Amino acid sequence: MIQAIIDRHSIRKYQDKPVPRPLIEEIIRAGILAPSAKNRQPWKFVVVAEGAKKGMLAALVKGLERERKEPFLAESVCYLDGAEYTFSIMKQAPAVIFIINPLAKKFGSSLSEEERIAEICNTQSIGAAIENMILTATDLGLGSLWICDTFFAQKELDQWLNAEGELFAALAIGYAAEAPNARPRKDEKDIVEWKEC
Repeated sequence: MIQAIIDRHSIRKYQDKPVPRPLIEEIIRAGILAPSAKNRQPWKFVVVAEGAKKGMLAALVKGLERERKEPFLAESVCYLDGAEYTFSIMKQAPAVIFIINPLAKKFGSSLSEEERIAEICNTQSIGAAIENMILTATDLGLGSLWICDTFFAQKELDQWLNAEGELFAALAIGYAAEAPNARPRKDEKDIVEWKEC
């Protein structure tokens, strides 16, 4: 098995040490090399580091404040405290890479069956890109955290990023200041079914 898969852990504490730009570029190249359905390559990457983090943090705070009053994710309000914690991790990480799908339909759009399938395929492709990036970060001696809590500030981040498409995820990157144990995984006998005839 590839050692980076074994060594990868979600990192939530980072050293106060910048990540050299060539390492971030290598991580992004790994994402670009991911397989994608119909070779659509449905991704764009926005790297936020140093002084630019102030704008990102302001958008996150504004989003949480709005979400507490007028939830975009009404059924997920119980997860707001977790989102706030995730945003504190983003604040401390030296770099955050936002992954945007420029082919995505805007939230609230009705989708035809073909568009729905394309969205599913593009989402899988983006997941493959993020996994490539995470494993490359691990291989380079960096920690990372795959973040989906950005949806609690989706409107504000979309406006701040000013990128065409929909924000799908974020990836915190930095030198780990913790060494968490592996989290438990489901037993193969419970989740794998073989059909051989």
